Amino acid sequence: MEVILIDDVEGLGKKGSTVKVKNGYARNFLVPRKLAIPTGLKAAKVFLAMAKQRDIAKDKDKKAAELIAAKYAGATVTATSRAGEDGTLFGSITAADIADLLGKKGLETDRKKIVLDEPIKTLGDHPVKIKFHSGVEASVLVQVVSA
Repeated sequence: MEVILIDDVEGLGKKGSTVKVKNGYARNFLVPRKLAIPTGLKAAKVFLAMAKQRDIAKDKDKKAAELIAAKYAGATVTATSRAGEDGTLFGSITAADIADLLGKKGLETDRKKIVLDEPIKTLGDHPVKIKFHSGVEASVLVQVVSA
């Protein structure tokens, strides 16, 4: 039986590909779990309509993310922390701290969207990326000053 994969199936294929599988596997596993639909004229139309709706929703989400990212352009936040004489902090500035600082400026941000390779541990200016959607990022400047 030939089926069109609605979602990626490990060991079988990627979304949108047509694969040949045994009848029982398709009827008892793939189709009930909405991982595939049987091939045919009607099934192909359904899949194409679903793909088109998904693309429209993705574009809509990306445009919304771009509007939100524009609000963050040029934003600067100041974090205060105790530091030693060499400029090393007694502690660190984390993504959660940056999210709190942005929230105080009216820019509500999920800490999981803030991209930090490691917490900030020195005084000075640190550019930080915020990822809103695939391909949509904004950069904010975090100024760390001694308390």
